[in-house]
Amino acid sequence: MLADLSVRWIMDKFGTIKELAKEVLIIPTLNGGLDRSLWDRSQRMVRNVDYICGLPEVVDSGLPIDRFCLLSAAYFSDSGLARRFGSAKEMAGLAILSVGEEELLEVSTEVVTERLCGVVEEARIEKINRIITESGDRSSRMQEAMILSDSRNLEDMGAVGIFNELRESIAGGKGVSDVVLSWQSKIDYRYWQARLEKSFRFASVRELAGQRLLAAESFMEQLKKEAEGCDLVGFKC
Repeated sequence: MLADLSVRWIMDKFGTIKELAKEVLIIPTLNGGLDRSLWDRSQRMVRNVDYICGLPEVVDSGLPIDRFCLLSAAYFSDSGLARRFGSAKEMAGLAILSVGEEELLEVSTEVVTERLCGVVEEARIEKINRIITESGDRSSRMQEAMILSDSRNLEDMGAVGIFNELRESIAGGKGVSDVVLSWQSKIDYRYWQARLEKSFRFASVRELAGQRLLAAESFMEQLKKEAEGCDLVGFKC
């Protein structure tokens, strides 16, 4: 009976947390509409977290995972973007790139403290904020922070990563050629190789990120061909 009550309490509280995160992450556009991109991203982050929590290397470690606090942190970890920029136009622009991850995570913890005060006890709020903060620290050994970190880094890989980059490029007035040059520069400087080697804490997630990167490379190769006209009939590059 007590276990049933505990599960019910967690589900009720988590439903409230989800709705509060949704209120924060859906932001207004200049035309009176709503930009749901951060809310959409947060739901992917939660799915990533669920996937990582079920990996054998995570389960077999025997380390406890506070899923309530971890999932709450996943929903609110990008709330700093919504708070920092306030409008879809600012968020989509290149201004985001001028703000460091540490600052954005710090703002996210401020949002958590503000929005979850009175909803869950202070100890849980502190743990949620610790997970968010330490997810930006590569040396952290906090299991929940490591999981959230890998979840966030997966967002930069593969088709989703390309979508995010294209969105920022379009908002910044850049064209296809600019995107191709930027991608080639990252290849030349082994940026993606470094990301695979250093950004992921779990081997299985690193492997998945590598698979996503291969898919992204295939798309970008086609984009380059079309940008340079190499696929035109009778034309060879």
